[in-house]
Amino acid sequence: MAAFLSNFAVPLAVGAVAVVLLLGLFNMLRGGDSNTSQKLMRWRVILQFAAIVVIMITVWAMGR
Repeated sequence: MAAFLSNFAVPLAVGAVAVVLLLGLFNMLRGGDSNTSQKLMRWRVILQFAAIVVIMITVWAMGR
């Protein structure tokens, strides 16, 4: 389980955060809709929380 988490789940979670962050920044830089930027930044916060949870579960699983 720890190998699955460290090899697939953690990079996927971190990658999802990066993609949403870049989409939000790109939207703000090109002067897009501010509501879209707000939604993307809210999703970023949610995904960051999920990534931290996945990372903490991975650390816990590797310690067992």
